[in-house]
Amino acid sequence: MTSALILDCDGVLADTERYGHLVAFNQTFEEFGLPVRWSASEYKEKLLIGGGKERMASLLTPEFTAAAGLPADAPGQQAALAAWHRRKTEIYLSLVADGAIPPRPGVDRIVGEALAAGWPVAVASTSAEASVRATLERAVGATRARAVRVFAGDVVPRKKPAPDIYLLALRSLGVPASDAVVIEDSRNGLLAATGAGLTCVITVNDFTRDEDFSEAALVVSSLGDPGGERTVVLASRSGARPGDWVTLADLAIVTGHTARKG
Repeated sequence: MTSALILDCDGVLADTERYGHLVAFNQTFEEFGLPVRWSASEYKEKLLIGGGKERMASLLTPEFTAAAGLPADAPGQQAALAAWHRRKTEIYLSLVADGAIPPRPGVDRIVGEALAAGWPVAVASTSAEASVRATLERAVGATRARAVRVFAGDVVPRKKPAPDIYLLALRSLGVPASDAVVIEDSRNGLLAATGAGLTCVITVNDFTRDEDFSEAALVVSSLGDPGGERTVVLASRSGARPGDWVTLADLAIVTGHTARKG
């Protein structure tokens, strides 16, 4: 039996949406002279769209295109979109490097526990690969990050809530869905994970805490840390009953297994 841990990036490894992506989107819009700035509430709605380029593309209505002075043809608009997204990624990476995006509690600890137990660990995200790798390294350190597989960006044709990214991760890791657990933070991520046959644990954040997580095996406020933020269990549809923090044993329980040492 092999157990594996797969984590989403944004909202799971770190509070990237509010402190990273939203800031980077709005700075990009300003630099390109685009007539839009997303508020936190507007961005919460945009998060229902999987992928940063796809969120930007949602702006391209005829009215916006005219107001922004964009090309009317599709190739011209796609070129503009690509330029925006490249700059947005650069800004995001700068924010990560500056320490502006706080890692979420328990991520470094649980990744370390999983690696020490011999579990394959991966990150599966539809964000740009450079952004995911930078966020991962900031959250768990360079040494642990090198031991984690990353599946990100445009490596699959469909973004979450489609299950493609998780199906790719399972094939690449060589692990059956029944022996892996996913940590996600949103309903789109939950649907992607369960669509791939995976058991899913949810760690909510300010943007997602009111979403429907009916299919999740466990819903918590965060993974928690000894001496730090404590876990609050919001729902459990498995045998897992975490205490003040979620342990590797809790993650094994949600998949119906027992944590083992490597």
